[in-house]
Amino acid sequence: MEVLFRRAVLEDVSEIIDLCNECFDEKTELSHAQEIFKESCHDKNQIYLVGLLNGKVIAHAKITVIPTIYKSMGTFAILNHVCVKEEYRRHNIATLMLEEIEKICKEAGCVSMKLWSKNFRIPAHVCYKRFGYEPVDATFFSMDLVEEQNEY
Repeated sequence: MEVLFRRAVLEDVSEIIDLCNECFDEKTELSHAQEIFKESCHDKNQIYLVGLLNGKVIAHAKITVIPTIYKSMGTFAILNHVCVKEEYRRHNIATLMLEEIEKICKEAGCVSMKLWSKNFRIPAHVCYKRFGYEPVDATFFSMDLVEEQNEY
């Protein structure tokens, strides 16, 4: 199974949204996703990576590179929405994608990668640990700034 990994283009957004809606029950509307993608696609620190099999998106990850002025933090990356279409899981695709992400992050000068994953994704966590990610003793805090998120 030959999967091609590359940065996403606008034409991929529909399949990315379908995949993320399937994997994360996102309920993201395509028009909203396309608008945000157009605004961020030229930002070298906002990377949407896709894995293609026979021209179809079967894997995806969002990479955000964050340069800092702090020596101890350096430049780091936050990964989220790391996913593989269900019928293609257990074929080493996630590991290949994580290798590609690592290469991209090293090229961007990152000294570390942080992976944000929802608690219910236990099988994915096994993959991340096998790849070398370690759970950290930290709490992820969140605060909603708007009452309704469905205003797209």
